[in-house]
Amino acid sequence: MGVEALLLLSLLFTLLLFSVKMYKKKAQLPPGPTPWFLLGNLLQKDVLPLSRNYAKLYDKWGPIFTVWLGPKPMVVLCGYEVVKDALLDHAEEFGGRPALPFSDTVSHFKGLSSRSVKRWKELRRFTLSTLRDFGMGKKAMSTRVQEEVLCLVEAMATTKGQAFDIRKHLRTAVSNVLCSVVFGNRFEYKDQVFLEKLHIMEAFVGYLVSYMGQVYNVFSKIMPYLPGQHKKILGNFEKMHAFINERVESHKETLDYQDPRDYIDCFLMKSEKDQTNPEAIYTKEELIVIVQELFIAGSLSTSEVLSCALLVMARLPHIQEKVQQEIDDVVGANRIPGMEDRVRMPYTNAVLHEVQRYQKGSLESIPRATTRPTKFRGYLIPQGTAVCAEISTVHFDPLQWETPEEFNPGHFLDEKGQFRNRAAFMPFSAGKRACPGEALARMELFLFFGALLQKFTFQLVGDAKDKDIFTLYEDSGLMKGDLPLKFIRRSI
Repeated sequence: MGVEALLLLSLLFTLLLFSVKMYKKKAQLPPGPTPWFLLGNLLQKDVLPLSRNYAKLYDKWGPIFTVWLGPKPMVVLCGYEVVKDALLDHAEEFGGRPALPFSDTVSHFKGLSSRSVKRWKELRRFTLSTLRDFGMGKKAMSTRVQEEVLCLVEAMATTKGQAFDIRKHLRTAVSNVLCSVVFGNRFEYKDQVFLEKLHIMEAFVGYLVSYMGQVYNVFSKIMPYLPGQHKKILGNFEKMHAFINERVESHKETLDYQDPRDYIDCFLMKSEKDQTNPEAIYTKEELIVIVQELFIAGSLSTSEVLSCALLVMARLPHIQEKVQQEIDDVVGANRIPGMEDRVRMPYTNAVLHEVQRYQKGSLESIPRATTRPTKFRGYLIPQGTAVCAEISTVHFDPLQWETPEEFNPGHFLDEKGQFRNRAAFMPFSAGKRACPGEALARMELFLFFGALLQKFTFQLVGDAKDKDIFTLYEDSGLMKGDLPLKFIRRSI
C-alpha cells in the first residue's frame, strides 16, 4: 500500500472517530437542530445567530435545546423558570466560562472572565471590595456621577442646535465615572486619544458577540492566518493594552502607600504583598486585563441602555412627558436628580427598568460553562459544556409579564403606582457570573437619564421617525451608528 493510500486511510479513520465522538456526545445532550459534520449549525441561517432565531428554536425544541458551534455543543436555556433554575438554583454548576478564543487572544486567560474558578473568585472579591471602598453604590459615587452629568448637560447645551453625536458623548460620560475610580481622573469629551480607545472597545465587543465572532471561536487555529475584520480589531486592541500599561507605569512611579488614589493603586499595593507567593495572581498583566474588562462591562453596556432609553422616549412622547412631569414635581429646576429622589420617582424608575427589559440583545448573554457533570431537568450536561442563558426569553416570558411584547412601564408599578421589583428582571444576568458593576450601572442610569429628561426633550429625526427603533441595532444589541435624535432645551 502506497504512502498516499495510508494517509488517506488515516484521515478517514480520524474523521470516523471524530464523527462517532460528536454524535455520541449529541445523544447525551438536550435535543436541537441537526448539526452538520465539523461545521455544526454554523451555516444554518435558521439556527444561527441565536439573536435572530431563538424564538423559533424555543417554540420547536422547548426551553432547553442544543446548538452546535462547529464540533462543540452549546446548551441554550430559555424562559424565566429554566434560566432561574440554572443560574440561581444551580449557580455553582453553571458558574464557569467556556473557551472563547477571540476573547482569550486579548485576555490571555486572565481577568474577571478567567476560566479558573479560584482565580476568578479571588479577583472578583478584591475588585468589588475595592470599588466599594471608592464609593460604588454610596453617596460619594453618586456625587461623582452627578458631576459628570453636569459636564454632559453643559456640553449638550452649548451646541445651540449644531450636529452633536449624543451616543459618543454618553459613552464618554459613563466611562469617565469609571475612569475616576480606576485611573483617578476623567477625560474631556473631545479627547481624540480616549475616544479612539472607546471605539476600539466597541468594535471588539461587537465582533465578540457577533456571528463572525462565533466563527472565529470555532476556527481559532486558522483564523489568525486569514484576512478579515478580526485582524484589524485585534491589532487595534494592542493600542488599548498600551494605553492602560502607560497609566499603570505612571501609577507605579507616583504610588503613595499611605494614600491610594484609585483601583490601580490598590491593585499595585496588593501585588507588592503578593510577590512572595509562588502562585501570585496580582500581576501587572492581570491588572491590565481587569481594567480592560471593567471598561467594557462598565461603560459600553450602560451607555447603550441610555441610548436606547432616549430613543424610546423620542418614539413615545407621551411617556417622555410623563417622566418629565414627575421630575419637575419631585426635583424642580434648581438642581439635578439625586439618588435620594429615586424612591419618590416611581414612574421614572419603572420606565428605566422597562427599557432594560424591552431592549433586545444583551451583552450579558456571554456563555457560561458547566463546572462539573450536571444533572439538569432530565439531562446530563458534561463538564465544560458551553451554556447560553437567553435573557431576552426571560424578559419576554408571557408567564411572567402581563404584556411582554409592549413597552409598558406598568410592569414595574403596583396598583398604587409605586415601584415594584420583578423576579424575572435580569439585565445584569444572575448567579455567580452576574455583572459585578450592577450597583454602579443602576446609579448611572437613574442619574443620567433623570438629568437629561429634566433638561431636554428628545425627538427622532430623518428616516427613524417611521422605523421600529430596534431596526437600528445589530444582532449583538449594539447600535449600528449615531443616534437619530435631536434634543430641545426645556424651559422650566
